[in-house]
Amino acid sequence: MSAPLVPPPPVTVVDISPAGDTLRILDQTRLPGEECYLELRDIGRMVEAIRSLRVRGAPAIGVAAGCGMAVLGYHGAIAARVGADFDAILMESADDLRRTRPTAVNLARAVDRVLAAGMIRDAREPYAVRARRMRDEAIAIRDEDRAMCDAIGRHGATFVRDGMRVLTHCNAGALATAGIGTALAPIYVAHARGQQVHVWADETRPLLQGARLTAWELQRAGVPVTVCSDGMAATLMREGAVDLVIVGADRIAANGDVANKIGTYGVAVAARHHGIPFVVAAPRTTIDRHCASGHAIRIEQRSPDELRRLGDRLVIPEAVPVHNPAFDVTPFPLVTAIVTDVGVHHPPYDFRDFPT
Repeated sequence: MSAPLVPPPPVTVVDISPAGDTLRILDQTRLPGEECYLELRDIGRMVEAIRSLRVRGAPAIGVAAGCGMAVLGYHGAIAARVGADFDAILMESADDLRRTRPTAVNLARAVDRVLAAGMIRDAREPYAVRARRMRDEAIAIRDEDRAMCDAIGRHGATFVRDGMRVLTHCNAGALATAGIGTALAPIYVAHARGQQVHVWADETRPLLQGARLTAWELQRAGVPVTVCSDGMAATLMREGAVDLVIVGADRIAANGDVANKIGTYGVAVAARHHGIPFVVAAPRTTIDRHCASGHAIRIEQRSPDELRRLGDRLVIPEAVPVHNPAFDVTPFPLVTAIVTDVGVHHPPYDFRDFPT
């Protein structure tokens, strides 16, 4: 029997040049109006790109940070020839990258893997050899992410039936990974197999990742999609217009609590009330077996201006305080199943010994 059909990703989001000297990312802040790629070679621009969400999504920022470390290793090796401290450059750069997005576990893991590959193994080995190992490790992380997306798509497609209406929150598709995505991967696989699937994309306030990004990539891939406001999701469920909810994750605790884009928790509560399966799709690298529960997950606080302003227009009075967490935590009892690249996991969840 042939392997289940897995389509190619509709867009390439992050990559490293063959020489290892350049990190290339799609600037997602310019979508959907403009498809623009950035070529990054220094730590300042990499930090800005990750922090400002030019590249975003837990798997994608992990790949970007890993490739970024490799690029910094390449240029650090050149600088070391004229007296720069190669190891100091790597350690400082790793610290800078880890601080950019603290909630997603993929980023720190990728940084640590590439950093470890660049550590000295022989006092006589050239810096360029250490830099090549870093490049090879970054490429391995990229390729692993693509393979994990394919596997998530195959496992998750078991939840998708012909004619289904599927609601998703934020963007966990190709734009959030190096492959076909996490939450959208099952939809892409089902679509490639000829199944009819319609996606409801929550707009996802305040940065509109659903409206700007999910809708853009699904339309590009030929998958029917309709954007709805975040506040409309529960009403769609009550009206019988949603058969399944699939979301991604930025960190999954050992007990199955899920940190994802702010607003996910409300979607999960509404889905449970209306008897709709709520499925989380994420690579195994998103599971943090050392994090006992969602209470231990650090939630990133974003700039008040993301809510205070709509473009250049002030929409909240300057004197009024703004609370703008980037993520919320959905407790494990609300999660029907967690799909990873190694299979489908059902409650009760226990990831304390999970191989990541």
